Amino acid sequence: MWHFSRKEPTLYLTFDDGPTPKITPWVLDVLKEFEVKATFFCIGKNVVAQPEIFNNLLADGHRVGNHTFNHLNGLKTDTKTYLENIEKTQVAFLAQNPHHFETRELLFRPPYGKCFPKQLKALKKKGYKPVFWDVISRDFDLNINREDCLNNVLKHTENGSIVVFHDSEKAFKNLKYTLPKILDHFKAKAYQFNTI
Repeated sequence: MWHFSRKEPTLYLTFDDGPTPKITPWVLDVLKEFEVKATFFCIGKNVVAQPEIFNNLLADGHRVGNHTFNHLNGLKTDTKTYLENIEKTQVAFLAQNPHHFETRELLFRPPYGKCFPKQLKALKKKGYKPVFWDVISRDFDLNINREDCLNNVLKHTENGSIVVFHDSEKAFKNLKYTLPKILDHFKAKAYQFNTI
């Protein structure tokens, strides 16, 4: 999945690489302030390290997806190891909140957006729904300034867009500037924000 087709103006904000101290709680506070729900693609080792933050994002009504345990690039990892790493993340999710995941579709986003077709096929057989994007904020890119990050999102986002941000230390400078402005801009245009 790369994009949704929607009649009503709707966007899907996603956050990759968390949960991380300070940054994920800040994101949760901003989303709460704007009354917006989002989808977080979490790294398993970060869930193990930050269980309270992980449970806070679930308690706030956000969706969670799997982003591997160690942020693996599928094109540089054999399929068996890749699948084991994803399952290890799912175990970390279930250890924190088993009931939350009982009836929900399993979401997966490959780190870097890179994996082999056979890896995706194997994941689909295990019940995972792969989620990609049509707008990447580039908040993680240290070569762009915060205004460029904002303009990149504004320029490419349209009804039904899946937008990628990162709740990581590397991205925080650009994210902190961009996220509230994006929410202001699209809320003023009567957009809804949904989880995947």
